[in-house]
Amino acid sequence: MAAATESFDFLLDTIPVHHDLNPYLSTLKVNGSHILVGMIEPIEPTVHSRNLIGKRRILTGSLIGGMPETQEVLDFCAEHDISCDIEMLDIHNINEAYERMKKGDVKYRFVIDMKSLKEA
Repeated sequence: MAAATESFDFLLDTIPVHHDLNPYLSTLKVNGSHILVGMIEPIEPTVHSRNLIGKRRILTGSLIGGMPETQEVLDFCAEHDISCDIEMLDIHNINEAYERMKKGDVKYRFVIDMKSLKEA
């Protein structure tokens, strides 16, 4: 995290559980934005105001957009070669995936291969 200090214009935070936002806020440049779209719980631990005020950083949130907004994000990612690490799984493995999630044995976000729904 120290190597990333003040290096990003914005962060799109999709982490759905409590996590300390302070180290992430420190990676933002002046006027940078941290956008929460995954966590819908109270923010804990407390966000230190110095991480916002001193560098005019913005902490905001957003609900998932509709189809036009989703397409715009996908187009932007394709244009700028932005991708994410996922673990694709077959719908038949959903129970195994759930058990792995409960054990904390998930390295990447699970994505269900929608083709496997037709085969179910």
